[in-house]
Amino acid sequence: MKTLSLLSIASAAVMANVALANIRITEVMSSSSGSGTPTPDFFELTNYGSSAITLTGWKMDDNSFAIGTAVALSGITSIAAGESVIFMESAAGAAITSFRSFWGGLVGVQVGYYSGSGVGLSSAGDGVEIFNSVGSEVTRVSFGAATSGSSFFWGYDSATGVVDSSYNGLVSTVGTIGSQVTFQSSGDTGSLGTAIINAPTPGALALLGVASLLNGRRRR
Repeated sequence: MKTLSLLSIASAAVMANVALANIRITEVMSSSSGSGTPTPDFFELTNYGSSAITLTGWKMDDNSFAIGTAVALSGITSIAAGESVIFMESAAGAAITSFRSFWGGLVGVQVGYYSGSGVGLSSAGDGVEIFNSVGSEVTRVSFGAATSGSSFFWGYDSATGVVDSSYNGLVSTVGTIGSQVTFQSSGDTGSLGTAIINAPTPGALALLGVASLLNGRRRR
């Protein structure tokens, strides 16, 4: 009974880690052109897992990749399985309404915000890192000089969460590329909220957790 209890606890811990490992940055805009009305920098998070993840207490930083300089992610409390959400740079979220309007309304897409000293994304090259509520890294990306008016996007293997090298920081163009559906709005090209994914089932995640435990026991 004790062995089963310990197995259950360990399995739950593995499942939690697997869940967090399935949150990925799937898009970043660091250089809006906006036909004379540039919109703020933004990035997209996608939940490749099979259950919702609470984002309360999560933070982001740019390419200093440090929790000490990270700022809070606000306006979105959780991200559902298979959902993509947007976080934009905006003090107190004041620019969310105009941001939605710029991108055609973004109906059904959650838009949150962040702001603070030193977290603006440079068009010359930068990065984004996401931390959870205990300060552990969840996901990060780095990118080079931007193409004005086009976002970068990343594609992942939904079963493993590993980045697909064919879509690693690819510059957005209009159309369907990899797992993203890109479109143009007011002079900018992006794929906000349109990551198409095949989230693993709860059963698949459970098997992955048990397999990890068994492999660990065999190596002892």
